[in-house]
Amino acid sequence: MLRHEFRPGRLVAGATALGVATLYAGDATGDWQAPWYVVFPVLFGGLWLAATAAWIGYRVRRRRAARTASSENMGAPASTSGSHAIR
Repeated sequence: MLRHEFRPGRLVAGATALGVATLYAGDATGDWQAPWYVVFPVLFGGLWLAATAAWIGYRVRRRRAARTASSENMGAPASTSGSHAIR
């Protein structure tokens, strides 16, 4: 059993942040030369991909929840003994 549900948008956003940090770290250590403006396409492209992945993940979770909810509502209510009667 998973502790929490899988969120692909957060995974892509985190990978984007790590990519930008790696880009700046490599530039700071002198391993390569990256222009200052290269971060914008990487950051905005990664955030766009994260938003797309989050939207697709949301649609999948919503469709799955609707499918399981429709099959669960077929039986009798949880309490038919009248113990939760309105006073």
